[in-house]
Parts: sequence; structure tokens; C-alpha cells
Amino acid sequence: MHGEELLVLGVLFLIAYVLGRLGKFIGLPAIPIYMLVGLLASPNFALFPLDFSADDVELVAIFGLIFLLFSLGLEFDLDEFFGNAKALLISGGTRIAINFGVGFAFGLFLGWGSREALIVAGMTGVSSSAIITKLLIELHRLANRETPVILGIAVVEDVFIAIYLAIVGVVIGGETELWAIVVELAISFAFLVAMFSLARFGGRLVARLVQTRDDELFTILFFGLAVAFGGIGELLGVSDAIGAFLIGLVLGSTHLRARIEQFTRPLRDVFAAFFFLAFGLALNPSTFGEVVWPVVAAIVVTLVINTAGGQLIARLNKLTAAQGLNVSAMLQTRGEFALILATLAAAAGLDERLTPFAGLYVLSMAVIGPVLAVNSEKFGAVLRRRRVARVGVAAPVDPLIAFAEEIMAAESAEPAEAEQASEAAADERRVAESPPSDRAARVRSDEHDEVEEAAARAARAAEKSDGIVPTRERDPEY
Repeated sequence: MHGEELLVLGVLFLIAYVLGRLGKFIGLPAIPIYMLVGLLASPNFALFPLDFSADDVELVAIFGLIFLLFSLGLEFDLDEFFGNAKALLISGGTRIAINFGVGFAFGLFLGWGSREALIVAGMTGVSSSAIITKLLIELHRLANRETPVILGIAVVEDVFIAIYLAIVGVVIGGETELWAIVVELAISFAFLVAMFSLARFGGRLVARLVQTRDDELFTILFFGLAVAFGGIGELLGVSDAIGAFLIGLVLGSTHLRARIEQFTRPLRDVFAAFFFLAFGLALNPSTFGEVVWPVVAAIVVTLVINTAGGQLIARLNKLTAAQGLNVSAMLQTRGEFALILATLAAAAGLDERLTPFAGLYVLSMAVIGPVLAVNSEKFGAVLRRRRVARVGVAAPVDPLIAFAEEIMAAESAEPAEAEQASEAAADERRVAESPPSDRAARVRSDEHDEVEEAAARAARAAEKSDGIVPTRERDPEY
């Protein structure tokens, strides 16, 4: 790469910075912006032609792919997964089974081939954990009741990605002999089990081997491990991405996790920007025409299935319909994983339409998803108002709504309470004017009545609290 290419690359990143700042105002993540800048700079884009191709940044883009999955493994919470495995597998497993099944059927319906259908299922079935995490933070929803469910599903999807990539690596590898496929799958799963076991039980040993106080050497060490295990994964047939994910998983199980994340985050952001930029550079807008309708159909299927799935997840986790909307809106996003699959499919020589399909689909969903997430609470407020309007007719009473109605009723009863207070004051004056023996008897009677009334109130409160679980600080919207 010479001075002219360096100048163009630098200008592209400056454009990405400006567009990224503008995108922040409307809640857009960086992924579609980087892709759009790459598309505009692509030699295939006639309106803004530049002699700059993805090959010029290919190696750095590979580092981006590796560090995306390395960071994903690093942030994976093994304790959270194994501590709540049953609940997570029910919610996350149900969602993955539905999304993946519908996605595979949709891929077969496109008629591009069975291996291509497997790739399409992965593209449409898995959310972008990076975008989800950023949205939860930026929208201040970390304390919401539905947030642990969303993060738990993301954890299950991470496990699924590891298994899925191992299978995809074998399926698209071109092997046709049954025993050869079985051997490759056995090697892949043995690698997965070995790395998960090391992460689960060998954290202290790994920490002793990699610990060093020198920040420069420490950065070089985990960078080398990420790249080396990417190569090991590729040699074992499970792809470089899953190799990087697994070594990230192992390092994330040590007490050095926070320190590694501190140094990894800027590397991941820069290299990931190269990856998304390179993917945009590889797109050819002239090929979008043949995938427009498949992409539109995929978007509709994704929105419908995920919206319905959000309500199912809400029922499984005893959340309200409004919280189910928040869950579905957050999980609508699609991003880096779909692009990774498209990259693997292109390298394996699968149908060329998968690349423009993935590009257009991710560009669309990476915009639609955050927009829905930003406005999901507004939609939920409308849903709650309609539900409250139906409560007195036929709909069952939600405990939280009943609690809110009781508060409103208490506020509306203030005039009656004022009249009662006036009568109580007059009664107290009569008691004060009565003989001492009568006053003492009256005090004992009042104390007995107050004790009985307090006990009755406690019993009523306990009955009402049975259907409410305020274990987490909730958003005021709820």
C-alpha cells in the first residue's frame, strides 16, 4: 500500500467518524455506517468510484474478524451460564430452535441449495450481541426486569454460535465422504469440549502462565494467542473465528479478564472497523437487484417471528406484554455474525448471492433493530393503556396494573379521608372531656383496633405481593 492508498483509507475513516457522530443522534450503531462507507468507496459503486478494493485491507480485516470473536469469548460469563443453565436454555433454546428452523425453511424456499440454506438460517437466526449490549447501555435499560432475560439469551446464542460454526466449517468444507465428515465433526467437538473444560476448571493455571506486569508484553501475548488459536481453529476445520472465540473464553475465565478487556477493546474497535469496511468494499450494488425480494422477505420473517417470540419469552419468564416488546425489539438486530458467515461462505465457494444478501440484510436490520428498540417503550405504553381499558370488561387483571389502580384509588379518596380526619378530631375532643377511667379504656380499645388493622393490612399486602416479584429495580415506565 502506497501513500495515495493510505490517504484514501484515512479519509474513509474520517468520513466514518463524521457519519458515526450523526448516527449517534438517531441511535444507529457503527456497523451499518462502516459498511456504507466501504460501499461508497468500492470500485463497484459507479457514483463514487475509487481505485480501492477489499484486498488492500484483507489481512487487517481478518484481524478484525478474529478480535470480534475473541472479545465475544472474553465477555462470555461461564458462571452465569452454568448457574442458570435450565432457565437460559428454556428461553434461549426455544428462541434459537424457532428462529433457526424458520430460517432454514426460508433458505430452502429460496432454492439456492441446502448448504446455502444452512448459512441463511444462521444469518437470520442469531442477533448481534455487540449491538444489543450497546443499546442496553445507551438506552439506560440495564435495571429493567427484562434485561437479564435478554442477556441470558445472548449467552445461549454465544454457545450456539460455537457449536454452529463447528458444524458449518465441516459442512461447507467440501468433504463428501461420510466417515471423513464424522471424523472432522468429532475433532471439532473435541476441540470445543477441551477448551470449554479448560475455561471451566483451568482458569488459575492459565492465569499463572499468561500473567505479566509489563503492559506492552501483555498486549503482545494475548494478541498472539488470539491470532494463533484462530490459525489452530482453521487447521482443525472449525474456522479461525471459533478458534479465537474459544481462547477468548479461556482467558475470560481468569482473574485477568478485566485487564485483558481494557487492552482488547480499542484493538477490537479498530480492527472491527476494518472488517466492516472491507465487507462494504466487497459489495457490488449492481447485484442487489437479484436479492432485493429475498432480503425484503427475510426482514418481514425476522420481524414477525421475533415479535411473536418476544411475547412467548415474556410468558415463559412471567414478564408483561410491554416487557416482551422490549425483548423482541432488542433481539431484532443482526450484525457481525451474518457478515462472518457470508465471508466463510464466499471463501468456500458457495452461491455468490449470499454476499449481497448478507450485506443488504445486515444494513437493513442494523438500522431497523435499533429504531425499534428506541421506540419499544412507547409501543409498550400504548399496549398497556389498551390493556387497562379492557381490564374491567374481559381481560384478566395484571398484578402490577391492579397495584397501580389501587394507588390511583387511594389518591382519589383524599376528600373522604379529610372528612374522616375531621370526625376523628371531634371524637378526640370528646374523649379528652370524658372521665379518666373512660379515657384509659378508650385508649386500650384503640390500641387493640390498631393492632388488628395492621395485621389485616399486612395480610392483604402479602396476598397482593404473591404475583409481583420486585427483586430488581425497574424502569419507571413499568
